[in-house]
Amino acid sequence: MSRLLHSFEAVDALAPEAVAGPGAVLPHADAGHTARLRAGESAALGEIYDLHHGDLRRFAVRLLGDGVAAEDLVHDVFLALPRALRGFRGDCTLRTFLMSVAVNHARKYVRAAGRRRNALARYAELPTARPLTADVDAERRQAVETLRIGLERLPLQQRIAFVLCEVEQHSAAEAARIMDVPEATARTRAFHARRKLRQWLEERA
Repeated sequence: MSRLLHSFEAVDALAPEAVAGPGAVLPHADAGHTARLRAGESAALGEIYDLHHGDLRRFAVRLLGDGVAAEDLVHDVFLALPRALRGFRGDCTLRTFLMSVAVNHARKYVRAAGRRRNALARYAELPTARPLTADVDAERRQAVETLRIGLERLPLQQRIAFVLCEVEQHSAAEAARIMDVPEATARTRAFHARRKLRQWLEERA
């Protein structure tokens, strides 16, 4: 499992954006923006985009394995947000709600075979945030390729649970809220994903 988590560290190192972690946006700020957007104030959508685009795109890249597909997904999420807010009760952060919308939209990207193959193939082509030595660059690219192959072998729901719990470091309760499933289901999916990935890595070793 340490080899697998090293793969995710490689994705962080290769990703061009450095964004704040969960909780960077205060809940009261979210409440103000959502209220304004519900009232039809279009400027509020742009402000929400500015606040949450980085986190959402990072999540999408990890889920889809491709910057272009991730940007398309984020675009779809924000286009759908005004209508999706009808189901937002304020019982979670707006960031969590946006991720749940992204999970719903991501299914069509992950299940589209051609787009999925292209996205996963470009994992190793993400631009670097800083110059790397040849050895470090090769090691990280190999780690990213290991992650790409491993994630591709997982069923979609287990893949989502793994990214949420292991990569994004959400609690099982928050992952369950994002996936709109019982907490026990989120735990089970993440457990099976970890078990399958660990077994696969052991077989490769």
